[in-house]
Amino acid sequence: MNTHTGGLRAALRKRKTLLFLTLAALVAIGALATCREETKTQASVPVERKKIKVVLETVAPRPLNDLLVLPGETEALHDVKLSAERSGRVEQVPVKEGDFVRAGQVIAHIDMQALSAGLDKAQAAHRLAEDLHQRRSALHAQGMIAREDLQVAETDLAKAKSDLLQARSDHRQGSIVAPVGGMINKVYVDPGEVVSEGNPVADLVNVDTIRVNVNVPELDVRFLRQGQQAPVSVDAYPGESWNGVVDFVAFKADPATKTFQARLVVDNADRRIRPGMLARVVFHRRTLDDALTAPLSAILDKSGERLVFVEEDGVARARTVVPGVIEGDRVEIRQGLKDGDRLIVVGQTEVEDGAEVQPR
Repeated sequence: MNTHTGGLRAALRKRKTLLFLTLAALVAIGALATCREETKTQASVPVERKKIKVVLETVAPRPLNDLLVLPGETEALHDVKLSAERSGRVEQVPVKEGDFVRAGQVIAHIDMQALSAGLDKAQAAHRLAEDLHQRRSALHAQGMIAREDLQVAETDLAKAKSDLLQARSDHRQGSIVAPVGGMINKVYVDPGEVVSEGNPVADLVNVDTIRVNVNVPELDVRFLRQGQQAPVSVDAYPGESWNGVVDFVAFKADPATKTFQARLVVDNADRRIRPGMLARVVFHRRTLDDALTAPLSAILDKSGERLVFVEEDGVARARTVVPGVIEGDRVEIRQGLKDGDRLIVVGQTEVEDGAEVQPR
């Protein structure tokens, strides 16, 4: 009885264990099927990719000015250093630095007392010689003196004229006068100072007209001609411009720089531009009537390669371009774009080739 009961209990435990394992297997199979179904469902739902918003510009031919901007330095039309023409004591300096003087106005007097005395003496000697010549001419005409006496009077008169001319020249040299109108930029002497011939007396500059000198590259000099107008700006006055006229273009290049000097003249009636200021000149070389252009900001530099992005059917496409003439913020595209292309001008730094884009 006990043996039979023990065997029955063992059979029941075995059956329960088998039932438990079967149920566990069914649960596992169900869970695996559910997981596969969920994975299949998730895989069947497409993932929406985010489109990059961009701004487009349609490429079309337009006129473009080919401009050449060159730096230059300003100088006065007349910049004169006045020097003493003779040695002597400085008696007067009737001007001071900053004064405006007219052509012919006296800048300084040197040794004028001695020169005036010499001039007076020469004038008196000339008058005496003239009177003597007239009297002897009359006496010779009457036959009262010989021809030799008249010739002596003529010789004396000629010498007196020569001495008078020399005295007048010396007297003029004693007065340093302005050859042109302008501003006294510097005075080198004071009254009472003794100067030698050739010593500087004053600097005179005329800034009513300013010259601008620029160095033009060899390949660009062919675009310049005398009389050509060109805007001139000065760094000291941002945003302002003056009209310059080409006054001279060198026929020979500088052997060191291989450039040609060009000179422009600028009306400076208000005298705001001063010699030595840095200027910039804009020369118009030519006009490209049908140029394909792009904003400078649309061009990207990728490892030395110039790229732009265009939109094609909602996708960004990279194009390698060859830039050319630049005017302001636009640049000519010689290769890489065609008429009608939809150029990405905002957002180009955020896209790559093949990226989906959305115009805004």
